[in-house]
Formats: sequence, structure tokens, C-alpha cells
Amino acid sequence: MTDTKKLKASNKQAGRKIGGTIAIFAFLLILGLFMALPIYLACIMSIKPVHELFVFPPKLYVIDPTLDNFRDMFQTLSEMWVPFSRYVANSAIVTISVTVAQCVFASMAAFVLAKCKFPGNKLLNSIIVVSLLYQSNVIYIMQYIVMAQLGWINTYLALILPSVASPMCLFLMRQSMSTTPDAMIEAAKVDGANMFTICWRIVMPNQKPALMTMIIFAFQGAWNIQGGTLVYDEALKTLPTVVQQAASAGLARAGVAMAAAVFMLIPPIVIFMLAQKNVIETMAHSGIKE
Repeated sequence: MTDTKKLKASNKQAGRKIGGTIAIFAFLLILGLFMALPIYLACIMSIKPVHELFVFPPKLYVIDPTLDNFRDMFQTLSEMWVPFSRYVANSAIVTISVTVAQCVFASMAAFVLAKCKFPGNKLLNSIIVVSLLYQSNVIYIMQYIVMAQLGWINTYLALILPSVASPMCLFLMRQSMSTTPDAMIEAAKVDGANMFTICWRIVMPNQKPALMTMIIFAFQGAWNIQGGTLVYDEALKTLPTVVQQAASAGLARAGVAMAAAVFMLIPPIVIFMLAQKNVIETMAHSGIKE
């Protein structure tokens, strides 16, 4: 009799687990579809002809798909004063510079805040947490004043330097480095390693998951930099600024705007897919316990 009761209780508990798993799966599936819907609509509208873009009610599929929107987008951009390759080069320079600078400075600052004890350490950590609540729009005026005083308006530095400091990346790296055992750092100090060596040769090789995640955030933010208030020379403008100008010519170019949005999505998606693989592998194999 006791075995029967135990079996029933076990089956009941197993049923609850299966039901909970199904509910979580259904919730995540609905959430995933909801998040993928804007990307799907952008891709669909980018291959719709003009006469299908304004059909009401709007359709979630294409009747007569075409690539004319992409052709018109590249034709419009090629007719500008500056070659299209120049805009791509500007975006590449700004994106790579900002991504590398954010990774280097955020990693060094995070190591100091996570593993070095000094007066004001807790205060600085609190300031970083509070800074996550504010958008960069709050300091646009102050940034412009500083850039103007330094004479960096209408230069690459006006696009790169304001984006080098990222509270999100710093917070992410600090939280990751906080899990590194102090015994490992003390052992390195006993062996004669200085703080710079400890940071880059001992701590950083074990932060690959956080570093890959930071690269994703940094690249995405840098790729979307426009800097229209800091750069006026057409030869220095980035691709997002020029694409936005080309797509804001009225309803007749609504398809061009969608094609531009899809075109701008490609590099961040590629970087995300490449970095995500490394994040999953390193998270599965890089556990450090004291």
C-alpha cells in the first residue's frame, strides 16, 4: 500500500514537472515570436513592391516579391556627392575603433574596481550602477561643449571618443571579474607578476564569455552611431546617417527605408552569430572554482 502511494505521488510530481516545462516552453515560444515579428515584417516589406506597401489591412506576406527596393537604395546612395564606399569605410572605422576601445578600457577599469581595494571603491561601483539608469541623450549638450572646446567637431574623434566609455560594458566586466578567485591573483603576485600582467594574462583569458558579450553590445551600439550633430562634412558621415537621409524622402521611398533597415541589420546579426557560438562554448567549458 505504501509503495502504491509513493508511485502515485511520484507520477503526480512528474506530471507537474512536465506541465510546467510545457508552460515555460509555450511562454518562451510566444515571446520569441513576438520579438522576431519586427524583423520578419522589415524583411517582408523590403521585398514588397510599392503598390503592396499601402494595402489596407496590411498583409503579412508578399504577393509579388521584388528586389527593386534594394536596387533603388543602392542607386540613391550612389548618386550622392560622396561614393557609397566612403560611407561604408567611415562606419567601419568608427565601429571597429569604438568596439576595440570599449573592450580595452572597460576590461582594465573593471579589473581595478573588482580586484583592487582602494578608498572610494564602493562609491565608484555605486556610481556605475546609477549611471545605467541614464541614456546618453542626457549628456549630449555637455559632450558637444567639450568637443567644441577641444576642436574635435567634424572629425572622427567626435564620433569615437564619446562612445568609448560604456557603463553597461564596465558593469558587465566588473560582475564577471568579481567571480575570479582571489587565490589565483595572490599566487600570481607571489610569483612576481605585476597588476598589468595579472589583468591581461591571468584574469582576462578566463573572461571570454563576458568579453564576447561585450563585443556584441559594443558593436551594435557603434554600428548605429549617427553623430549628425557632431559631424557636418559629407565625407565623414557614417552609413546609418546617410541611409536615414535617403529613406526620409517621403512615402514613395517607404520600400527603400525597409530595404535600408534590413541592410543595416546584417553586420550586427553576423557579429552576434559569431560571438554567440564562442559564448556558449566558453560558458560550457570555462568554470573556475576556488
